[in-house]
Amino acid sequence: MAETQQGVHPHVPIWRTILGDQKSWVLFEHGTCVIFPEPGTDLAAQASEFLSTWGPVAVGTSAADFNVIELDNPLTGWVVTGHSPDVLNYVSPQDVTESEPPDFLVGLYGRGNRDQDAHSLKVIHIEDNRQTVS
Repeated sequence: MAETQQGVHPHVPIWRTILGDQKSWVLFEHGTCVIFPEPGTDLAAQASEFLSTWGPVAVGTSAADFNVIELDNPLTGWVVTGHSPDVLNYVSPQDVTESEPPDFLVGLYGRGNRDQDAHSLKVIHIEDNRQTVS
């Protein structure tokens, strides 16, 4: 799904660097990544079901909480976490207008993208890193 006529989505190599090759994950249209501690047979369906539950923002609840992690070299940007440790959102420096934005603005941007992905549920990449036994 990542390999298209246009090539690999630019967030795919970033998530591969962040997560390594030991975890399976699904990437959604607005940069939200769902990680699987226990992947099932249909990763896209599993991620969509999980994100539809854990992704929507409900102001005044833990679903609106977020933390911002600034990435170190060689990566740039931020990972925005929420109330589920298995749902993350990547925010690129190109996504914000300020050269050194406050964490609050980065977090709101990432949280907003998570909310959009939780409603649209458009999968753009599946990374299946389960080890097969031969």
